[in-house]
Amino acid sequence: MPTAAWPSGEAVNDALATLQVDSRCRLGESILWCPHRQVLYWTDILAAELWRHDPASGQTHIWTLPEPLACLALAEDGRLLLGLAKGLYASDVQAQLGMRTLLLARLADVEADDPRTRVNDGRADRHGGFVFGTKSEDGDRRGRFYQYTAAHGLRELALPRAGIPNSICFDAAGTRMYFCDSLDPRILSCRYDAATATVSDIDVFVDLDKPGAEPDGSIVDAEGALWNAQWGAGRVVRYLPDGRTDRIIRIPAPQPSCCTLHADTLYVTSARVGLDAQALAAHPLSGGVFACRLERALARAEDRVRLP
Repeated sequence: MPTAAWPSGEAVNDALATLQVDSRCRLGESILWCPHRQVLYWTDILAAELWRHDPASGQTHIWTLPEPLACLALAEDGRLLLGLAKGLYASDVQAQLGMRTLLLARLADVEADDPRTRVNDGRADRHGGFVFGTKSEDGDRRGRFYQYTAAHGLRELALPRAGIPNSICFDAAGTRMYFCDSLDPRILSCRYDAATATVSDIDVFVDLDKPGAEPDGSIVDAEGALWNAQWGAGRVVRYLPDGRTDRIIRIPAPQPSCCTLHADTLYVTSARVGLDAQALAAHPLSGGVFACRLERALARAEDRVRLP
């Protein structure tokens, strides 16, 4: 794997991802690997679609949702938790492979009285809960962070208001949470108590070094390192637990949005939204799902949400 010079003088691993699925999503997001089904799931938020892809067979299936689907998570009982614009839902997608639309079971309304927000990034914690944020549709910082559990429903986390909450993920113990507001070029961390839905000791984990880069979706690997998709920078960066940059995966699309790991492969979603004709001509694969083989397996099991 080639190396690239880093401002500190350290050598950083550098690699190029290749196209896995030519999905051409307007806003691909929230990709995850299902180890039981051996498939990828992700969403095209603006198209209100859930995508499923089997890398072994190459088969892809798409479901249409009644409103934008922003995030998703695996549930312990085999269903998916789906974070639609104004609510959380559960669905047995495996039983609906022959259908174009999904039957949904409502779990919780989310800011139903505020038309200026919608659900955005979210991820299962290590304890059976689901943590997500709401995005401001007006460009201000009115979004909030929440935890959902079967026992307590929605509980707001005492984190700063955000314009575009993103990068939600957790360390192996589930006691350290990473998050960001994509309006700011940094990723934060805090202590996280899943049982009480409390957070504390908010600190800056890393400042992005590349001008114009926005932190988007993240995942923590088996070695405790954080992988962050950086919108506007065409790259995914792996940060070690102490914040040092370890490697950079270049994505042949300027707007990578989220990532996940399966064994020794990194998968990355991307978006076409906001790109003009010239930008799309220069980056025609935008909106696709990309893959990069790593030199060793770094995936850890996807956490699962406990649903009623």
